[in-house]
Amino acid sequence: MYKPHASRRRIAAPLTAGLLAAGALALPAQHAHAAGTVVKVTGSQGNWELSVNGSPYQIKGLTWGPSVADAEKYMPDLQSMGVNTIRTWGTDASSKPLFDSAASHGVKVIAGFWLQPGGGPGSGGCVNYLTDTDYKNQMLAEFPKWVDTYKDNPGVLMWNVGNESVLGLQNCYSGDELEKQRDAYTTLVNDITKKIHAVDPDHPVTSTDAWVGAWPYYKKNAPDLDLYAVNAYNAVCDVKSAWEQGGYTKPYIVTETGPAGEWEVPDDANGVPEEPTDQAKAAGYTKAWNCVTGHKGVALGATMFHYGTEYDFGGIWFNLIPAGQKRLSYYAVKKAYGADTSHDNTPPVIASMSVDGDAAKVPAGGDLTLNTQVTDPDGDQISYEVLVNSMYIDQGKALTPLPVTDLGGGRLKVTAPDRPGVWKVYVKATDGKGNVGVETRSVRVVPPPVNGTNIAVGKTATASTYQPGSGDCPCPAANAVDGKNDTRWASDWSDPQWLQVDLGTSQAFKHVQLNWEASYAKAYTIQTSDDGQNWRTVHEETNGNGGVDDFDVSGAGRYVRVNGTARGTGYGYSLYEFGIYS
Repeated sequence: MYKPHASRRRIAAPLTAGLLAAGALALPAQHAHAAGTVVKVTGSQGNWELSVNGSPYQIKGLTWGPSVADAEKYMPDLQSMGVNTIRTWGTDASSKPLFDSAASHGVKVIAGFWLQPGGGPGSGGCVNYLTDTDYKNQMLAEFPKWVDTYKDNPGVLMWNVGNESVLGLQNCYSGDELEKQRDAYTTLVNDITKKIHAVDPDHPVTSTDAWVGAWPYYKKNAPDLDLYAVNAYNAVCDVKSAWEQGGYTKPYIVTETGPAGEWEVPDDANGVPEEPTDQAKAAGYTKAWNCVTGHKGVALGATMFHYGTEYDFGGIWFNLIPAGQKRLSYYAVKKAYGADTSHDNTPPVIASMSVDGDAAKVPAGGDLTLNTQVTDPDGDQISYEVLVNSMYIDQGKALTPLPVTDLGGGRLKVTAPDRPGVWKVYVKATDGKGNVGVETRSVRVVPPPVNGTNIAVGKTATASTYQPGSGDCPCPAANAVDGKNDTRWASDWSDPQWLQVDLGTSQAFKHVQLNWEASYAKAYTIQTSDDGQNWRTVHEETNGNGGVDDFDVSGAGRYVRVNGTARGTGYGYSLYEFGIYS
């Protein structure tokens, strides 16, 4: 048995969140179909197979990421990869063009239905499956309605009720109540399954969860399921033994798999999950497919994760075609599914990537030099891009390109982000032929060193307001002068606000360093006072952008304050450190 870490869907949720396609798409008449298909699970204990219209069918699949509107754009590519199945997470009025397009290209769909808390641990809302009769009745009515709508579409392979909710319920309940909710949830899955079978006896029904620990609940409460399903990444090779030890009497499919995810890898030197290399990811798909096909007569195939185009944190970790460009993993899947790759032009290979100097002490706004070793198997000319991501600072998913200077020999120089914290830095190597190699490392950006002594550390600090609770607070004024860049002062959400330091005696200073949290000041002044009442302005900022503000100044006084007059965000003002240097 294995169980993913609860943080898992920090990666996958952004990729799956938009998979209920928006808006129906009218397709040409040649994509309309009248005749349906008959899909069955046949055979006996340990010797099962899936059949479509009487012919054996092994699922060689990928989870589907693009919009329904782009189905015709991508289906020929899937077909060329040897893919015969795609998996979705939601089925509704917008699904028909996807089913039609899939069918016209010889691809079938495992059509999902969404139940809360879906999408993985921490995703979706909490439902009380013991008492919320309205929600259960709504699902019991809605899902069979869409089954009835699409059951005769030849694009449909099977129905999949729910995604990762048995595990996800641990974020809503605990102890005996959690057990009761899991029993109630899987009982509902069985009730839905019976209704689907009544409407459509010609397509199997399964239910996906994030770990095989869900299967005992299905075994106990959902006998009408035709087969089981599981999402398993680096642990996919453990599924076979879990099935054998569990004494199950139904086959299964793997509905998500691939390389090790964020929840399955060790942390790097900066304390964040160490993302596998492109080569390791490609090998992860090969390994996963070999383990699925190695469980003959029981594992009926897989839809590996993920045929997606997003070019963001999760997209770089898992997508085969971020921004439409093909990666080593794309070709690994294509080869696994038996398609011919011998004449393919393939991506640049980044054999290594490192950071000049100490990756744990990169000065904010300073030079950052990356060393790479990149080759192209086809001898194509390689172009480079460097991007950064703030996932481990603020949960941001976007990748932001930086201006890059190519120093030659695989050395690339950029300016480090101005905001302290652990950033992910990505090198993107493209070959001009639609292929890309991407590697990433983490760097810890720190405030630049300052010559002089910080005379504010440990002194008495007061503020106009501070946040007493919620999140990482209380955040009193003293946090901004404790010499630590991981504690902060945070004000109320209004203008103006101030934070002042009592130096004890009148002292001269020549430099100020402000290390802002995400809630920064767009406009502020640095002021001094001898009595804490009458203030002199020694520096003014009218267009601040957060991060680290580092400037020389000529000032003297017993009291020094930063006086915020315009916030840069809708929140308050928040400083990790207010450094005053003599």
